[in-house]
Amino acid sequence: MSVPTARRVPVWLAIIAASLPMFMATLDNLVVTSALPVIARDLSASIEQLQWVVNAYTLSFATLMLMAVALGDRLGRRSVFFAGAIIFTAASAASALATEPWMLIAARAVQGAGAAALLPLSLTLLAGSVSERLRPAAIGIWGGISGLGVALGPLIGGAVVQGWNWQAIFWLNVPLGVIAVPLILFALPNSFGDRVRADIVGLLLAAPGVLGIVYGIVRGNDAGWDSAEVLLSLAAGSVLLIAFVFWEARATAPLLPLRLFRDRSFTVANLVGVTFSFGIFGAVFILIQFLQVVQGHTPLEAGVMTMPWTLAPMVVAPLTGLVSSRTGTRLPIVVGLVLLAFSMGWIAATLSATVPYSELWPPFLLAGIGMGLVFAPSSTAVLANMRPADHAKASGTNSTLREVGVALGVAVLTAVFTGAGGTLTPTGYVDAAIPAVWVGASVLAGAAVIALALPSGRRRAERRPADGAAEPVVAEPAPVLAD
Repeated sequence: MSVPTARRVPVWLAIIAASLPMFMATLDNLVVTSALPVIARDLSASIEQLQWVVNAYTLSFATLMLMAVALGDRLGRRSVFFAGAIIFTAASAASALATEPWMLIAARAVQGAGAAALLPLSLTLLAGSVSERLRPAAIGIWGGISGLGVALGPLIGGAVVQGWNWQAIFWLNVPLGVIAVPLILFALPNSFGDRVRADIVGLLLAAPGVLGIVYGIVRGNDAGWDSAEVLLSLAAGSVLLIAFVFWEARATAPLLPLRLFRDRSFTVANLVGVTFSFGIFGAVFILIQFLQVVQGHTPLEAGVMTMPWTLAPMVVAPLTGLVSSRTGTRLPIVVGLVLLAFSMGWIAATLSATVPYSELWPPFLLAGIGMGLVFAPSSTAVLANMRPADHAKASGTNSTLREVGVALGVAVLTAVFTGAGGTLTPTGYVDAAIPAVWVGASVLAGAAVIALALPSGRRRAERRPADGAAEPVVAEPAPVLAD
């Protein structure tokens, strides 16, 4: 990696330059959920269109992230990060100006493309901007800002929507972007990695493949699961993804190096990541609207009520990261997934139009604790046996697969909801939401079973490469989305 060192920049300025764009992207991951009922009302959006407001961002982010990492290595990480900040800021303004559901969906897809360049490159640029002595503290601050963006997303979204309008949640990104863009150029060095050929073919197979699967699931209830539209979409998506795997196996510079999956810890951690995201964030999509649509709470009230869920990982995740070095990754991940499955089952068993908040906050808190137990050890398990040179690809792969899990979870659980006759009305919501949340709980229970295949005990301090020389395993924080 080539890093210019001619100009010294204050550490605090480098942290702001790397973290501010990342904060915008992580904030937008959940801030929109608080506004969905209001968007549905103002734009006359259907439940299917609301899914695409979420999934357009998620799918664009997921499918372009690894390509952004590769382009950063080839063209300069700061250059790609800078372009991502401009795209994200412009797309935020376009989202705020949308007057039709399709306009908002399109703008959100572009916004996700910008986020794909921000999230994976932010930590790499920060690490290259500070001295080794100050790097752990800088990365710790970076991680706290990332977690804060996720934790405060529903609360900030609720406050902004209630105090102004839903468009304001996107307008907020514009002044932040205007500040971030010159800071990036001034405070961050333009580092490079291996300048290999970009895997355009892999991208052109993976992106429409995932889109085809999600589109078929979203359209299943309305168009009919045996309709040509749905069957062709699912079949085409499956064929493209199979072709993607074959291509990646023979590509000289693959978008997704399949050799990484030879490691058991990496493979199982990614399977857990997909199923974890599928179960929990599909359920979040259903439950966040329940508080507003059924119980009539304001967006701000709904954001405050979910705080036990969203803030608990801020406390639990760092503590789990410290403890997992002694316990290994399997124990906290399995316990966390069991708590998540139990909490979702608890909610499904007690959900009703009149359920008091006193019966909701305990499972909310339990879910937050479970998420905190899963986050840090999952990143550690992904990188446990990876060479330092593979860390960016490994963590990028994990983030990509988890975002695909989010999109599939939202699509499948909403399909269960609409298939059970669910509508965005106080009387037509609860009976259909219950089976959807039960599906989420079942998937999380399955994730706990999968996690049992993780290597047991503490992570090995070193591994033995092919030449026989001991090579330390660096426990570098992974630039992953804390969804």
